[in-house]
Amino acid sequence: MSEAVAETVAARFGELYGAEPEGVWAAPGRVNLIGEHTDYNDGFVMPFALPHTAVAAVARRADGVLRLHSQDVEGGVTELRLDELSPESDKNWTAYPAGVVWALREAGHAVTGADIHLASTVPSGAGLSSSAALEVVVALALNDLFSLGLRGWQLARLCQRAENVYVGAPVGIMDQTASACCEAGHALFLDTRDLSQKQIPFDLAAEGMRLLVVDTQVKHSHSEGEYGKRRAGCEKGADLLGVNALRDVPYAGLDGALARLGDEEEVRRLVRHIVTENERVERVVSLLEAGETRAIGPVLVEGHASLRDDFRISCPELDLVVDTALASGALGSRMTGGGFGGSAIILAEEPDVDAITKAVTEAFAAAGFTTPRVFEAVPSAGARRLR
Repeated sequence: MSEAVAETVAARFGELYGAEPEGVWAAPGRVNLIGEHTDYNDGFVMPFALPHTAVAAVARRADGVLRLHSQDVEGGVTELRLDELSPESDKNWTAYPAGVVWALREAGHAVTGADIHLASTVPSGAGLSSSAALEVVVALALNDLFSLGLRGWQLARLCQRAENVYVGAPVGIMDQTASACCEAGHALFLDTRDLSQKQIPFDLAAEGMRLLVVDTQVKHSHSEGEYGKRRAGCEKGADLLGVNALRDVPYAGLDGALARLGDEEEVRRLVRHIVTENERVERVVSLLEAGETRAIGPVLVEGHASLRDDFRISCPELDLVVDTALASGALGSRMTGGGFGGSAIILAEEPDVDAITKAVTEAFAAAGFTTPRVFEAVPSAGARRLR
């Protein structure tokens, strides 16, 4: 499959630019199994890569010009000059790849220009990190072509900087690290403070289970204000508690910390979610390492309740997925991603998948919601060169 995709993208590059690309690369979207909004609080996350990828055919230029084209966006080739790239100057899709070039050059890497053609199968706006996949595939291609010698976690850092500063979205480090560093058949246990990683075996098919993603078709945007408000509230909580980040509030000391916040009710809710969510990530790691995979189901449900009630970033469509899935026999379910729409995940026994999918689809129809997109999430490989 990847070979055929690489050939198609390379051929289109040739049509656009009149030459062969020097290579073709892919970087995946991700699903976060557990650990939501903990990444910008120096906490723990546990994503895994999807089989859905952003693919880039790329060739170097030496004249300070960046040419960009996407199969997924209407319009022709966009031409930019590297010396004119500046943060928040671009409000189009091109800000993501251009921001990566800007971040590489800002960090002192000699990128002299490129022709890039992109195509992606990562659903946009579904909370599955389509933007991170776009950033990472460009970063990996330029790293290889210009022999920059950067490792996956370093590319992830630069991609995060591109999105934070150039695009202007206050995202954490998880999405880019997942896209750059995940391994097939594993979930990535990531400490976002020191970027230490541990690959945790997560082969559901071998145990007779499946993990479904339900894209509610409700679009969200990180650049809009609610995400930023939650982040600012978490930073306020850390300041009031006298810690560098909410990661430093121990789970055993949560009640005392909440008491010290007094009547700061909104901050109390945010703090409670982050501290309990970090504990949930550690619990899931322990269960998976002990071979107790089915036992993570209730932990996922706890996570959803916390996101819904404390962090308040769910929506009726996400709640309906979770409630319907659990009523139909799912082992566990929760919203995943930034919130206010996007996707939910469902952990289910293999024989129950069809019935659960049917129940969710029918529940959406009965509620008058847009038909959801349901697909299986198979833990897949991170960013890589295809040819």
